[in-house]
Amino acid sequence: MQMMAQVKIDAFMCLETKMKGGVLSNEKLDLKVMIEELESNIEVPSVFICPISLEPMQEPVTLCTGQTYERSNILKWLSLGHKTCPTTMQELWDDSVTPNKTLSHLILTWFSHKYLDLKKKLEDVQGRVLELLDMLKKVKGQARVKALKDLRRIVTSHVCARKVVEENGGIGLVSSLLGPFTSHAVGSEAIGIIVNLDLSLELKRNLMHPAKVSLVVDIMNEGTIETKMNCAKLFQIFLMEGNDYETEIVSSLSLLVGLLRLVRDKKNPSGVLTGLILLKSICSHESVRTSLVSIGAVPQMIKLLPNLNNECLEIALHILEVLSTIPEGRLALKECPNIIPYVVKLLMRVSESCTQIALSILWAIYKLAPEECAAQAVEAGLAAKLLLVIQSGCNPVLKQMSSEFLKMCSLNYSASILISKCMLTTTIQ
Repeated sequence: MQMMAQVKIDAFMCLETKMKGGVLSNEKLDLKVMIEELESNIEVPSVFICPISLEPMQEPVTLCTGQTYERSNILKWLSLGHKTCPTTMQELWDDSVTPNKTLSHLILTWFSHKYLDLKKKLEDVQGRVLELLDMLKKVKGQARVKALKDLRRIVTSHVCARKVVEENGGIGLVSSLLGPFTSHAVGSEAIGIIVNLDLSLELKRNLMHPAKVSLVVDIMNEGTIETKMNCAKLFQIFLMEGNDYETEIVSSLSLLVGLLRLVRDKKNPSGVLTGLILLKSICSHESVRTSLVSIGAVPQMIKLLPNLNNECLEIALHILEVLSTIPEGRLALKECPNIIPYVVKLLMRVSESCTQIALSILWAIYKLAPEECAAQAVEAGLAAKLLLVIQSGCNPVLKQMSSEFLKMCSLNYSASILISKCMLTTTIQ
């Protein structure tokens, strides 16, 4: 270990020698500030890391064993009465600490080099952003598409680039490019930039103009998966505000169709989640629920359920629950083959929330066709699942729902048959 550390130190001394006489020798930089700004962005050499705190050392000191630590950490160790070296556990014959000036200088040199390198890159990014914003005021056609594409990539990758765009009127400039005659190539890139920025209320309202909303809907239906997701995120931003255009936005059949396409794309789980989140928001508007059912949202959502992860599954079930609050939604649920056995399987399998939503969906179908629903549900093992819920530590509301559902199911069966369906032991029976 000591030999490997020495090799690393030799290498850094070589680096330090090469840097002498350059920018670092003329600048005094705060090591603490540099460490705070760089630590999350770079991999720090292990020789610079304190074995106690596992953080970069600012004031390295060496023990008599030859091991080096951050001064404050090793002094605290010794003040607690320890008489051994934390790393080797050797007994200390001398508890004094010696400043490791060579390593201290190497640490400062290395972090200074990385810090100035990062600073230069940020300056380059800021300069490039300003250059692209200026270019967008002048160019058209493919040159505009290329400038937007470059700006989108920079804004997506660098937080500092977003700040430069926001502080130099870039949001208004980019959003002004969206209109009824905007090409989808320009629109896709512009939307990709806008969703990464902090929009003012005035700009949000400007973007919610019907002509711009219509363009975003069209782009969402025809764009790549990334473009579809960006459009969905933009609509999510719109709905968070609440305004005169909100009803018009959510009632767009083209938007609803586009969202259903997005959530059906099994190859892109992140797109499915983004689409489901927006659908959940849209479902909060009662006027939209009938439209969603009319375009086949219920059977499409049910087909999705077996392939969804737990997070997406809970959102999808919530959407189905909301749609079950209208007669058309309940009828659509009832007509879906195997819906009851599948929903019964979800009870007590994913989360308490999912169980409650699943019971709510079953209850909606039951009210529409009590005998048919009860028969299918009990055959699928509902009675046993309900008893598990009642005996579990679930919330009182869920237990009450389960108890009432069990009573309703028992109306269609004799006690002996219902008990046999529960597959319980004689003692519990």
